[in-house]
Amino acid sequence: MLRGKIVIIGAGFVGSTTAYTIMLDGFFQEIVLIDLNKEKAEGDALDMAHGTSFQKPVSIYSGDYKDCAEADIVVITAGVNQKVGETRIDLLKRNADIFKDIVGNVMKYAPEDVILLTVTNPVDILTYITYKLSGLPKTQVIGSGTVLDTSRLKYLISRHTGVDARDCHTYIIGEHGDSEVAAWSITNIAGMSMQRFFENYGKCTDKDLDFMYNEVKNSAYEIIRKKGATYYAIAAAVARIVECIAGAENSVLTVSGILDGEYGINDIALSVPIQLSGYGVERILDVPFNENEIRGLTSSAQTLKDSLKSIGF
Repeated sequence: MLRGKIVIIGAGFVGSTTAYTIMLDGFFQEIVLIDLNKEKAEGDALDMAHGTSFQKPVSIYSGDYKDCAEADIVVITAGVNQKVGETRIDLLKRNADIFKDIVGNVMKYAPEDVILLTVTNPVDILTYITYKLSGLPKTQVIGSGTVLDTSRLKYLISRHTGVDARDCHTYIIGEHGDSEVAAWSITNIAGMSMQRFFENYGKCTDKDLDFMYNEVKNSAYEIIRKKGATYYAIAAAVARIVECIAGAENSVLTVSGILDGEYGINDIALSVPIQLSGYGVERILDVPFNENEIRGLTSSAQTLKDSLKSIGF
């Protein structure tokens, strides 16, 4: 079930970089940029369009909400930026109101089988809000979740071990934020458990694990402090997510999905390993995390529910 048209709402750093990355991947025939700043969206679209002779055939242009008609996937990156020293949860009230307007306008024109992908932070909360506002089945609403966090952890394990990051298998689960959980119990390197790997190749202490976890959790804050925003790696993560859907890959990523009893958690969007097909969420996998990780996941869910409750969801 190949996907032909993708709409990206928000032409800021994340939205424009995401559009460019998706264009380079060549999975879509039509890419639409929507932004309140129409000239910015037009400029970005034109700049990218000038490079299409180097890519697979693609039509890329700026538009408005009516262009969500016939869209296969709508990616929402719009919202106010995270400030230096501001947590993702602090963004909630400012972005929740923005999403009420965005989702309402998208659903006026989008087809019934559209897949909505939320990227704006706090992504898990806004994914849940998108689900509630859109009225779509939970299989068609996802967030970028901890796909990037998981990639960051793979990078750090790779740097520690010297093994290609693609052969370092692990997950960050839970909230994309301060309560996220590193799933060390199921982490493996080239098919070997961490214990087995480090018995034969080097060493890794609890201090090393804590360092990597905290690096993942705080890396966005550090990048924002240094350059004002993060956008390259999240664009690559979003491109990977939509590539899974466009190619009907049935790949497993830690996107934020609506849980309905999985891991004993209900009625919240949270990142766990999810199989993505051409129709969105194919299934939420029951991965055997250990008791500490399940407790962390449950605590993460409660943190998000408390935040939603504070704004009436």
